[in-house]
Amino acid sequence: MNILSIQSWVAYGHVGNAAAVFPLQRLGAEVWAVNTVQFSNHTGYGAWRGQVFDAGLVRDCVLGIEERGALPRCDAVLSGYMGDAATGEAILDAVARVKAANPAAVYCCDPVIGDVGRGVFVRPGIPEFLRDRVLPAADLATPNHFELEWLTGRSVRTLAEAKAAMAAFQASGPRCVLVTSLHLDDTPSDALDLLAGEGGAFWRVRTPRLPLSVNGAGDAISALFLLHRLRAGAVAPALSAATSSVFGLLRRTAEAGSREILLVAAQEELVAPSKVFPAEPC
Repeated sequence: MNILSIQSWVAYGHVGNAAAVFPLQRLGAEVWAVNTVQFSNHTGYGAWRGQVFDAGLVRDCVLGIEERGALPRCDAVLSGYMGDAATGEAILDAVARVKAANPAAVYCCDPVIGDVGRGVFVRPGIPEFLRDRVLPAADLATPNHFELEWLTGRSVRTLAEAKAAMAAFQASGPRCVLVTSLHLDDTPSDALDLLAGEGGAFWRVRTPRLPLSVNGAGDAISALFLLHRLRAGAVAPALSAATSSVFGLLRRTAEAGSREILLVAAQEELVAPSKVFPAEPC
């Protein structure tokens, strides 16, 4: 399995490619990582150093991979946070090049826009660019609760509303959708739901809510869901496997009191999760 992952990179901690590449490699996938930024640490700390790379660099890196004759072997493109529309255009160009070389390849977009409690935290114009340009080109998408509401213009408070919003979202582009960090009216206060849908069917996984606040979990689960969906050929086992692994990582992180996900120390959770959460049809 070969995955082209175009995301940010941090030297310290685990977000973007620094959260996605190792889990994919640990599970046996070959990852062609193209970094959109090089920061000392993620911005959640409030201070960081580094540079945002020009979109031309992203294009050059993808072109160099193409010149090696590798794109026909690319199974998927994965993208996350987009710093500006120019980077988004470069990603769309990469997707087009990959699909021209391998029509069976898929594109998974994590549409990073904002979150419940924080609202929109990306630059003006990015949410609209994702909605109007990027997501119609995606095969898989992994929005959180806030992003699902923003992208569809719908309030999502019940399971029925969530499924209706996902169906509307799928009609605009991605055939397979995973909604992370979902809290509905019937979700217990000490729990968290994840909901995935494809082909008119839906599955839900519920996990305990852990006492921690870290960055990068969404990046990791998007990567894992993509890989497991490609391998299993079905949503339910992919949802179960990705959720179980990320919960295991976060549980170990919470127990250690770490500010960063223990991606390396708890890597066995990627291969053999200590607790498996089944995906239930809903």
